[in-house]
Amino acid sequence: MAPGHVAYGLGAQYGLRITAETVMAWERGTALPGERELMALAGVLWCAPGELLAAASTLREHRLARDIAVDDLARSLGMTGAAYQRVEESGRWRGNERQAVALCDALDMSAAQFLTATGRNEELAELLTRAVTTRWQAYVRPVDKLVPLDRVLIQDVLEQLHADYQALMVSTLSWNTTGRDRAGTAGDAGREFLDRVVEEFWRTAGI
Repeated sequence: MAPGHVAYGLGAQYGLRITAETVMAWERGTALPGERELMALAGVLWCAPGELLAAASTLREHRLARDIAVDDLARSLGMTGAAYQRVEESGRWRGNERQAVALCDALDMSAAQFLTATGRNEELAELLTRAVTTRWQAYVRPVDKLVPLDRVLIQDVLEQLHADYQALMVSTLSWNTTGRDRAGTAGDAGREFLDRVVEEFWRTAGI
């Protein structure tokens, strides 16, 4: 179908006044259709809305990929449609832990995808950095509140990451040498480890 045919179908079948130029912009990725437009586009092209999306990275994209209405999803979470809509628009999660787990179940999201979609990756990285460099036990609860995973699993992962980091520091730092290169090596290794700490967290958690 040419863009003009798609635009005609959107108007004839769904009453949307969309030009062929707009359809071409959607194809190029220079413009994005709204939710109603995406649903209509899927209808015209005889496919599921999720097939028109790249890998979902926001809550809205995850919901559209599952073809779930805002009100239906909000109801399953025990939220009002307006409250959930504000979450999608802001990209910040304001629900509780139970609702976070329910959201992941409803949208078939992993814990890692949940944090990406709700803009919490930086916050997790900060908590993990503190956990591996200080007392990891103090960060079990904060990470548990942030990530929809079992607390025992979080505890085991933080303990393992802390042990890995401490072993790394011991193996790269020697107090028997007076040169600065060895200390610099330790610092570089430590920074490299911290850069990978979030990735290691998900890997160790089996996500």
